[in-house]
Amino acid sequence: MDRLTKREQPDRSKINMHEAWEVKYWSHALGVSRAELQQAVDKVGNSAAAVRKELAVRPAIPT
Repeated sequence: MDRLTKREQPDRSKINMHEAWEVKYWSHALGVSRAELQQAVDKVGNSAAAVRKELAVRPAIPT
């Protein structure tokens, strides 16, 4: 059961794709869309460091 009276700091080392506010936070922080974030999480897991690394090496999309 959730403890509503005691709030803990969010774990910034993990990305929880099941929480809308976290998806919004990480999408903004990493400068990617929700779909791009989901792809990276699916590929490397929910570690923020691994996702950052994955997104840093992605090929540039031609415009």
